[in-house]
Amino acid sequence: MASLPTSRLLTSRTSASSASNAESASRSPALSRARASSISRGTCGFAKAYPAEQQAPFAQSPSGHARNKPSASAAPVTGASSQTVLAGDESRPSDLVETPYCPLPAMADPSDALVLALHEVEAVKFGNFKLKSGIWSPIYIDLRVIVSYPNLLQQVADAMWALVCPSVVGESDAAAKFDVVCGVPYTALPIATAISLSRNVPMVMRRKEVKGYGTRKAIEGAFKTGQHCLVIEDLVTSGASVMETVDPLNEVGLNVTDVVVLIDREQGGAAHLAARGLRLHAALTLTHVVTALVKHGKLTNDVAESVTKFIAENQTANPGAAPAPAATVSPVTAAPSPAVVSRKSYAARADLAKNEVGRRLWEIMERKKTNLSVAADVESAEELLKLAETIGSEICVLKTHVDILPDFTPEFGKRIREIATRLDFLVFEDRKFADIGNTVTMQYSGGIYKISEWADIVNAHGVPGPGIIKGLKQKGGSLLLLAEMSSAGTLAHSTYTAATLRMALTDPEYVIGFISINPGGWRNGDTAAAASSGACAELAAAVKEAEAAGVWDTLVHMTPGVQLAAGGDALGQQYNTPQAVIKERGSDIIIVGRGIIKAADPLEAARKYREAGWAAYEASLAAAAAAGTV
Repeated sequence: MASLPTSRLLTSRTSASSASNAESASRSPALSRARASSISRGTCGFAKAYPAEQQAPFAQSPSGHARNKPSASAAPVTGASSQTVLAGDESRPSDLVETPYCPLPAMADPSDALVLALHEVEAVKFGNFKLKSGIWSPIYIDLRVIVSYPNLLQQVADAMWALVCPSVVGESDAAAKFDVVCGVPYTALPIATAISLSRNVPMVMRRKEVKGYGTRKAIEGAFKTGQHCLVIEDLVTSGASVMETVDPLNEVGLNVTDVVVLIDREQGGAAHLAARGLRLHAALTLTHVVTALVKHGKLTNDVAESVTKFIAENQTANPGAAPAPAATVSPVTAAPSPAVVSRKSYAARADLAKNEVGRRLWEIMERKKTNLSVAADVESAEELLKLAETIGSEICVLKTHVDILPDFTPEFGKRIREIATRLDFLVFEDRKFADIGNTVTMQYSGGIYKISEWADIVNAHGVPGPGIIKGLKQKGGSLLLLAEMSSAGTLAHSTYTAATLRMALTDPEYVIGFISINPGGWRNGDTAAAASSGACAELAAAVKEAEAAGVWDTLVHMTPGVQLAAGGDALGQQYNTPQAVIKERGSDIIIVGRGIIKAADPLEAARKYREAGWAAYEASLAAAAAAGTV
């Protein structure tokens, strides 16, 4: 494809929405309410309408680039929003590549037309697809592709706009109240942009990750405290990604009451959002998508039935009352096997502890009423020390990765120890040792980091065998073994977990516990990763050995990958809620990273997580007492 010289580029800022009003009116009668009539160019109080004669030259293509070229006699569009337009064939560069064009088919039901157009560009696919969560689905929705079809993108934006604009739905309870819009990163950003441009609605943007430099803003754009923001999303499953955007908006003073989405997968998202006081306006549901495709001969009844069954069998868990997002069911979100997890109080377990560091940890948790550990994966030692000062009052453990700090100096160890002593928390260096005993001894105490001088706790893989415990013990401190991991596709299955537990039993005076995901299920052989029935029996047997030795209740379980709602990221990290981790899976400490360190106010975020974690602990104590499993 030949590139275009800069001097020959088409520079038109004419509204794609205005350009397509005539076409959409003829093709989609219902959607035309949101376009060429009362709300052409956004008359919901945001901008005035453009007359039909200014829309005519571009009526053939909603993108503003005519698929069927306009006649030479067509008058150029003029007006405040237009700088340069095509008047005829002679003004169109001969090597200008036409914009991909996907017209909506003309039919009585405009929502059916939209479904068929999405199917045509393969935004809706059928087969056997592994989702990010790890489960297999007969349907896959990939709305990222619509950015390559400007007219379809605008039709999507118009369909969603028609659900919330008072000029369309009337001044009723159905209309959304908003002053600005914000798209959920990333797929919904183009949709939000299309709405902002075509309706002249101010837009703000959420950063997925707040930068450690510059303004460090989580929300970019111009807005005022107290304004209402409409959240725009492409697809809703459980509502998790929506809440990931709503919470930062709330934190900067923007009110959110309404969310508009293109497709609701009908897996619990609407109910979960409603529980948070949010109304979900959906242009399409998954059921309607499947029904429309069957009706128009694009899908067989058998496939449609498999999708319906999938929806029914894969309802998502409520993300909970605490702030943040939710997503599809993940490999580590299945409920643990026991209906009620056995639980002793932290104070009682302090009395049972066989290791001084372990005892101090239980006592700190009870004294400060916190089971929160913060993963301080920041970009510099100074930033880490500042974070420790900020959130130290809320935590029981600060987890570090010292080898990612470019400005580390020996002074770091002294400073972090002083802060930890003053604010009453332990320091856990997440080094994940995995070598033979002699090597890890040198890694632990030597080199530039001299971890043994300032860390209360370190961790190690069980792969090298018991020798790694002996090597680390020579230099003091305490040890956590990695029994399970929170990443998708982990190889730490039940057999590995059972072997790791038995390793801990060889030295309970040094090993204080585990990094684990589903310890409440271990006694039934359940782990976060799949395993054979024989491996599950092996794990259950190892738990009985630990109980018989009087060690099981002394071991602390720390679980990473925690957010205030379930979900996952693009790199395979699976997130679970404090309620799920503590009450349902029987863990003891929640490890939270980005939910706190990337928050606009880390201290306030830490308080919310501490309160959520402690509430889950108290609920688990009450449930265990009621069930007689204390």
